[in-house]
Amino acid sequence: MIAGVALVALPSLALGLRGAGRRGGYSNADPTDRTSIVVLVVLRVLTLLLVFALSAVVLVSAVGALVKDVVMPDLVLVFFVLDLLLATLVLLTFGRRDRRPVRRRANPARR
Repeated sequence: MIAGVALVALPSLALGLRGAGRRGGYSNADPTDRTSIVVLVVLRVLTLLLVFALSAVVLVSAVGALVKDVVMPDLVLVFFVLDLLLATLVLLTFGRRDRRPVRRRANPARR
């Protein structure tokens, strides 16, 4: 569980923080578009907060159970799976990097 959170959830949290405010396709002319962008950014931030909270709970519970040598509650496993699902959602939506525009080669015949 600790490795899963460290390898999936924490990097997606870092990538998601960078991409949470990115607003693709925004135009200043339409005020209703501004409202939809605000709602989208608020939902992204809430998702990131949920990933952060779930990651913290899973890490603290897993490390505590490992140190004290006790049985971990079953709800921590549910939190772990939910954390991985939300981290995957972040990675596949607003946490991924933008593609660079394709650089076109110059045609030698035009020289």
